[in-house]
Amino acid sequence: MRKQAVRQQARARAREARAKVRQERVQRERRWASCGEAVAVALAERDAAVSDCEQRAGRALRSLVQEEGLSTQEALAWCGDDTLTRREVYRLIRALDAGDENEKQGQGSAAEVSTAESMGE
Repeated sequence: MRKQAVRQQARARAREARAKVRQERVQRERRWASCGEAVAVALAERDAAVSDCEQRAGRALRSLVQEEGLSTQEALAWCGDDTLTRREVYRLIRALDAGDENEKQGQGSAAEVSTAESMGE
């Protein structure tokens, strides 16, 4: 009988130890998941901020070049020659134009859906 009691106690201690390890693992994985989510959110916020800043820069550059009639080189001079390159000016304006085009297409699609719904299609 004595051996059986010792074995039962040993098994109980082993089960408790495994349960403790599992609980610690779950807590550790929750911490890791929380940190991973914090990184993802911070990067998404950064990307949104960069996108917003680039759109504002693109609008101002487009205004200088298209509305005010400045050459790219003249626009660069007004922005500070060492701040931008010609390539980046073109990229910012193109990105803005592409965003405007996508927005127009999105509005057209919404209008088409609205019209189709009102016609019962």
